[in-house]
Amino acid sequence: MKSSNKHTKSHDHVTEIILESISDGVFTVDHEWRITSFNRAAEKITGIPREHATGKYCWEILRSNMCEKDCALRRTMKRGKSFIDTSTYILTERGRRVPVVVSTSLLKDTDGRILGGVETFRDMSLVEELRKELEARFQVGDIISRNPAMHKIFRILPQVAESDSTVLVQGETGTGKELLARAIHDLSPRRKKPFIAVNCGAFPDTLLESELFGYKKGAFTNAAKDKPGYFATAEGGTILLDEIGDLSPAFQVRLLRVLQDRSYQPLGATEPNQADVRMIAATNRNLAELVEKRVFRQDLYYRINVVRLDLPPLRTRKEDIPMLVKHFIGRLNRLRGKTVSGISQEALSILMVHDYPGNIRELENILEHAFVLCPEGQIEVHCLPEHLRASIPQPVAHRRMTAALQSTEARVIMDALEHNRFNRLAAARELGIHKSTLFRKIKALGMKPPQRAGRASVD
Repeated sequence: MKSSNKHTKSHDHVTEIILESISDGVFTVDHEWRITSFNRAAEKITGIPREHATGKYCWEILRSNMCEKDCALRRTMKRGKSFIDTSTYILTERGRRVPVVVSTSLLKDTDGRILGGVETFRDMSLVEELRKELEARFQVGDIISRNPAMHKIFRILPQVAESDSTVLVQGETGTGKELLARAIHDLSPRRKKPFIAVNCGAFPDTLLESELFGYKKGAFTNAAKDKPGYFATAEGGTILLDEIGDLSPAFQVRLLRVLQDRSYQPLGATEPNQADVRMIAATNRNLAELVEKRVFRQDLYYRINVVRLDLPPLRTRKEDIPMLVKHFIGRLNRLRGKTVSGISQEALSILMVHDYPGNIRELENILEHAFVLCPEGQIEVHCLPEHLRASIPQPVAHRRMTAALQSTEARVIMDALEHNRFNRLAAARELGIHKSTLFRKIKALGMKPPQRAGRASVD
């Protein structure tokens, strides 16, 4: 019996040494959710001494965004199932937000009796900083892209924003024209003044005129007092005239006068007002073709087409889909208070082969649909809208999915190589994979990136 007790104590001592040596935070709780042990790494990550943590409720110490609604440890205790690598964050003793990856399981004794739960959490601060640094290269404002055509826009955007020239943004519905206009405003000297977006296609001429330019008391029936228009509201800032291609010929004349004279006249006013407003026009129509058809005035077209930015549709920039999916999952998690951890490879493959007539807005709606059906864990195939799952016969779908994923993977690898001047070791580090793995992928994908100057092809 003595020998047995001695062996148990020795085993417990070894376990304690291991727990104190690892870099992951580890704590255990009893059935009442009170902390029963708290290792050294947990102290370091949270900034809370174990003597202060022990005996407290776990949510008082961790203060995670999962604690109230979707605690992984609570799910483990309820279902008897372990959960691995759930992303969340905790608040330290000083209120600093720390991103962590959490794994949970049941705590059992040698006889299999459940004593409580155990949770490990890993500080992901450095990884998060590196991720943000990498993603910053692919993001301007709320616009995210790896696409070369989009990067051309990214490169000139600071100069476009710094100027006060009128900008024309063309692109299909849902490509992010308003986001681009807002990015121009946010980068411009007018950033501290208002940004006003007006959908020109949503109003008839008479109403649009009063909405844009305002009116004076008594200008028409029910005009009981003066009302400033959008131009007055945007004074000193930027106004976006969205769907400008839908303007009637009569209203195009009125707008041309505003652009020429930099002034407008409210309805019922006797004197014009000066307009200190940066104008951005946007449309999903080809204005050059409308000019040829004499539907859109040529003189107005030349006035607004000082700088033109053409946004490509999502079907031509599919390498952006994985980044956009991750971005929208993060955004929806914050808005809905959910903890969706990501998307399965099979579900992502289906998204990669879709043509997106509704562009980025359609992709966002698809993921919003998935959040309804899969509020936790990964987004799986069954969470996607039925028309996506049923639209492609399986053998054809598999081939197209594989090709789309390979194309995306090749683009991501080439971006990393270009960024690191084709130093494959540096590119592998940036991608978070081993150098030999990168070599295998380059070979498997049939890629032939140029060698570094004066170096062999293998760095």
